[in-house]
Amino acid sequence: MAKLLMSIALCLLLVYFSEARPMRKPFVLHGRVYCDTCRAGFETSATTYIAGARVRIECKDRNSLQLVYSVEGVTDSTGTYKISIADDHGDQMCDAVLVKSPQPDCAKVDPGRDRSRLSLTRSNGLVSDTRFANAMGFMKDEPASGCTQLLKQYQESDD
Repeated sequence: MAKLLMSIALCLLLVYFSEARPMRKPFVLHGRVYCDTCRAGFETSATTYIAGARVRIECKDRNSLQLVYSVEGVTDSTGTYKISIADDHGDQMCDAVLVKSPQPDCAKVDPGRDRSRLSLTRSNGLVSDTRFANAMGFMKDEPASGCTQLLKQYQESDD
């Protein structure tokens, strides 16, 4: 009888430990938020980075497109955010999305630069838990002085 109870206890113990998911470190997402001071649609040498901008990470179910995970973060004094993301989201579509700029004169979302697609899974060959998002940006209401000259430099070519 004691051997039977011991065998049952051992089986239950093995089942318990085989079903338990190991705790993994969370992903840490790094990204930056900029102010497009020249309204160029991309980062230039005149670009500034926004402290206090709010960013949201959204993960949606691939089939229903229902939001299943969301977490927000704020940029530091260099316009950089670091957001901790729990769990693996390999079966979901995840994006970093601009929420709000603290600068009233640079609060319009830069079209096409308002979100960044993310890979938040460990099943993609990446070893590190650190992930990087493309820079996202807001546009100034009016281009800063000197932008015309700056943008001419980008248009010059050496035909």
